[in-house]
Amino acid sequence: MADEARDYLLRQFETAWALTQYHLDGLTTEECLWRPARKGLHVQPLPDGTWRADWPEHEGYDLGPSSLAWLTWHLGFWWSMVLDHSFGGGPLSRESVMWPGNADAVREWIGQLKGQWQDVLERTTDEDLRSPRRTRWPFQDRPFGDVVAWANVELTKSAAELGYARFLYAVSDR
Repeated sequence: MADEARDYLLRQFETAWALTQYHLDGLTTEECLWRPARKGLHVQPLPDGTWRADWPEHEGYDLGPSSLAWLTWHLGFWWSMVLDHSFGGGPLSRESVMWPGNADAVREWIGQLKGQWQDVLERTTDEDLRSPRRTRWPFQDRPFGDVVAWANVELTKSAAELGYARFLYAVSDR
């Protein structure tokens, strides 16, 4: 029964990843850059060719629906942050996480993050999950297992958002 909690969390992660991958497969850049409404979180091209994501001042419904580009950026943002702050030096900030610019690069970026996270989870012990040693973002002073469980929920939420936006795109009057 060693590392039983880790194994539960890893299986939950694998389910969340399968849902996410389903909605990333076949995603196009046109879909990413489509806006489901005139108002909503999106990404903006900068003069140097990079893409910066909008950041909401609040989380009210009046923000409007997010674009797929923003949703994929947000997925990469939180995953990059938790990896950097838990296993790196922790200097990464929201402003330094850019949207990759096209759907193929999005899949590559998110796939790399998935691989890094899975490697971490497979090496994590139940003792690691009980310890707050690696818990620096988005929480502090809590067991690392809380971060892993949060990441699984966040990944599932991201999958649901991506799927819903793709359904809207598929029936839109572009």
